[in-house]
Amino acid sequence: MTVPGRPGRREGRVTHPVVAAYREVRAQQVQLRVADAITTFAGSMVFVYIHAAVFAAWMLFVETSPWPSLTLVVSLEAIFLSTFVLIGQNRQSSFQLAKADHDFVTQELELETNTDLTRAIHAMTTELHRRALASEG
Repeated sequence: MTVPGRPGRREGRVTHPVVAAYREVRAQQVQLRVADAITTFAGSMVFVYIHAAVFAAWMLFVETSPWPSLTLVVSLEAIFLSTFVLIGQNRQSSFQLAKADHDFVTQELELETNTDLTRAIHAMTTELHRRALASEG
């Protein structure tokens, strides 16, 4: 659950801003949630066990010559599952690109801030050194 008024915060822990935006977009689109659910299920061992049982039952009890029908069903299923895999890969690719872009901008800002701080410290050290030498002489 997102904490109201605090983007990037979920239940007491900080979440990467790109992850927070990603979750919001996915939660708003039904077709993306359905694709996620199918991909999650298809990538589980339960999916494998169910298919092994269904295919075994089909070959043993449903048809006397199961190969033509079973091949058709399995081929159609493979087509749809490969489509869901591609959807997932495209989504993951765009997520990683958005996260990398955000991280790059953040790191560049940190580098600029560190450079400014280093310059300020150098200027202060130089001034202190100048004053110390002036007070000795």
